Amino acid sequence: MTKLSVNINKIATLRNSRGGDVPNLVQVAKDVQEFGGEGITIHPRPDERHIRYQDVYDLKPVVTTEFNIEGNPISKFIDLVLEAKPAQVTLVPDAEDAITSNAGWDTRKNKDFLKEVITEFKRNGIRTSIFVDPVREMVEGALKTGTDRIELYTEEYATQYALGNKNAIKPYVECAKLANELGLGINAGHDLSLDNIRFFKKNIPGLLEVSIGHALIAESLYSGFKNVIEQYLKLLNT
Repeated sequence: MTKLSVNINKIATLRNSRGGDVPNLVQVAKDVQEFGGEGITIHPRPDERHIRYQDVYDLKPVVTTEFNIEGNPISKFIDLVLEAKPAQVTLVPDAEDAITSNAGWDTRKNKDFLKEVITEFKRNGIRTSIFVDPVREMVEGALKTGTDRIELYTEEYATQYALGNKNAIKPYVECAKLANELGLGINAGHDLSLDNIRFFKKNIPGLLEVSIGHALIAESLYSGFKNVIEQYLKLLNT
């Protein structure tokens, strides 16, 4: 079984664009879970341009599935996660001005830093995952950080799949097999969509979780939130 965690950043972006509380992020999180979503993902950034730090505290009591907080482990983020104690924290090496995540960790270069941060999260009972490119050396390096899982950065797969290049799945398959051998759990995310999710799921052994936001929200504008979530669940579990 592969869990679907719905990233609700874009809902926060829409809310912030008018300065009020519509759409209400807490209600959306409740609805996502009612519609079958198996987790809620948020990615607070320092400028709070979508998810605000206060949203973390507002969402914590209503997320009854799995709460996943993504972000660059700067001091403020670390403090937030240790207070909120989500089920999972996903570490992403975002620059502060990044529009969206655009690269995985160099797990060799950043081994000592990641190991220190991950040790603290695990000491507090928080499962950790780190965002990595589909490169064998980065997966091997991830093991040495002490992380529980890796999240495969899937933008390149999604781009190539849309061009008809299904061979783009190969490095992801190789890295997934390696992760399985090393005992690392596998998550995936970034630009996965209804168009490409089934092929990805079919070919990635041991895929535990996908985090999908932008595509799912965009697809829901046309097809409806409940309907789109049910379509993802069907594609992930058939």
